[in-house]
Amino acid sequence: MSPSEDTSTDTQSLTDGFHLVIDALKTNGIDTIYGVPGIPITDLGRFAQGAGMRVLSFRHEQHAGYAASIAGYLTKKPGVCLTVSAPGFLNGLTALANATTNCFPMILISGSSEREIVDLQQGDYEEMDQLAIAKPLCKAAYRILHAQDIGIGVARAIRAAVSGRPGGVYLDLPASLLGQVMDEMEGQKSIVKVIDPAPRMIPAPDAVDRAIDVLKNAERPLIILGKGAAYAQEDETVKAFVEKSGVPYLPMSMAKGLLPDTHPQSAGAARSLVLKEADVVMMVGARLNWLLSHGKGKAWGAPHSKKFIQVDIEAMEMDSNVEIAAPLVGDIGSCLSAMLDRMGDDWAKPPQAWTDAIDEKKNTNLEKMAGRLKSNANPMDYHGALGALREVIKDNQDVILVNEGANTLDFARSIIDIYKPRHRIDVGTWGIMGIGQGASVAAAVETGQQVLAIEGDSAFGFSGMEIETICRYNLPVCIVVFNNNGIYRGTDQNPSGGDDVATTVFVKNSRYDLMMQAFGGEGVTATNPDELSQMVRDAIASGKPTLVNAVIDEAAGTESGRIGNLNPQSVVSKNKASQ
Repeated sequence: MSPSEDTSTDTQSLTDGFHLVIDALKTNGIDTIYGVPGIPITDLGRFAQGAGMRVLSFRHEQHAGYAASIAGYLTKKPGVCLTVSAPGFLNGLTALANATTNCFPMILISGSSEREIVDLQQGDYEEMDQLAIAKPLCKAAYRILHAQDIGIGVARAIRAAVSGRPGGVYLDLPASLLGQVMDEMEGQKSIVKVIDPAPRMIPAPDAVDRAIDVLKNAERPLIILGKGAAYAQEDETVKAFVEKSGVPYLPMSMAKGLLPDTHPQSAGAARSLVLKEADVVMMVGARLNWLLSHGKGKAWGAPHSKKFIQVDIEAMEMDSNVEIAAPLVGDIGSCLSAMLDRMGDDWAKPPQAWTDAIDEKKNTNLEKMAGRLKSNANPMDYHGALGALREVIKDNQDVILVNEGANTLDFARSIIDIYKPRHRIDVGTWGIMGIGQGASVAAAVETGQQVLAIEGDSAFGFSGMEIETICRYNLPVCIVVFNNNGIYRGTDQNPSGGDDVATTVFVKNSRYDLMMQAFGGEGVTATNPDELSQMVRDAIASGKPTLVNAVIDEAAGTESGRIGNLNPQSVVSKNKASQ
């Protein structure tokens, strides 16, 4: 009998670390991995694919990590990113920190060097104490050293990622662990099926009563829906609560679509008015961070003029910037259901004067914008281009919108209406660049829906090579690059008069569409809104990987979009300029 024909029970009854990791993930319903292969995890990806998992390889770990984080947001299961050691781990760590900041459940699994060499700093291949580096930047971090602990280690990572406030978890797998061998039956016994990984957190009855009393006594109430409300997937409960309360609501960007942006209670087109004039603000899965001016300042009107109700699963979020009059700690579904039960059939809706004032402001603002959205200028401005895409989304409401950039992001947030939950994905809490292609891949893979990614040319540059990934897997993604030849705009000049272009200027008239053609996708250029609309509609109908190079007037943008105030101003430069 040849060695290849050996069927001894000793050989058949063994398993190893590679297969135990795969079994642990599959047992817990995780069937997709995003990553970049290499030492020491190449075979882990191969074996996972052989075991029926979907393993998608990227060109850079950071974008694989962004994909994993968005997979977690869309599915409520931790998205998994698999990387090599040291540099690959560090590339993935940016995405892990971003997932934690945005409360997306994600597990970064990285191979690593052997502990005995790392701890003595003896110079191993890609030596790095990865666990120590990861700990400050994620919700939890674990290292597994023995094959018999793989089941419990993966289980701990899953529970940590999704329980309470979701976030990123790091799982360190030294190379020697993957090759460790143990009895197959004992190995299977060591696999843990996580039971109820994200249990409901029921709010205290007195906290519910307090929130109801504050809301009931409001003259000018406002509900703010955050992406936490979208993540919760309690869509019908959110809708029932908003509609029964009659309270106007303001959706944060990734909460758009929980109720259609065209809903009569939506106050999105009167944002400035409602933030300034509301006397009671109810936060649902939203945080009073920089995106809401920390709940204070000119945007919020007179200091201390409001009472806040906050619904959040994390008690420590309360009073983070302002006093919360009615903190309601629990999961969103349980909290809103409890409030609905307490509202009764005789709930009084807000005063007509308040809702009429909001409607008047909405109509005024929408009328002002309407003419600009119909512009057919060549080259395009942001309003004309986004006005055309607004109509495309209106006619194709199942399309998932991915959006990043400066002006491209800021204008799109207010121009493009979203009609369904979790159909808008953008840069989130940190406002980072580069999420576009990773988020697009995850959205297409996890939902099977057509994806439209609208990106500034600067934002596209961070992850542009991942269009090869999109083409390789033949994903239904249409990317529109708003090409204005630079960051913010392409007209800046080198202040020294030297030969180098300004720091914000790119190569003029770059042909991003040819990049897509190089990988076998569809690449086209649009120079006016009518062309743009037709090209995107064709891409949606075909389902093919497509990139539209949308030529935007290089002078149309503004510094940092609508957050230019965050750029510090140089007094010295101003003084010198005046001399």
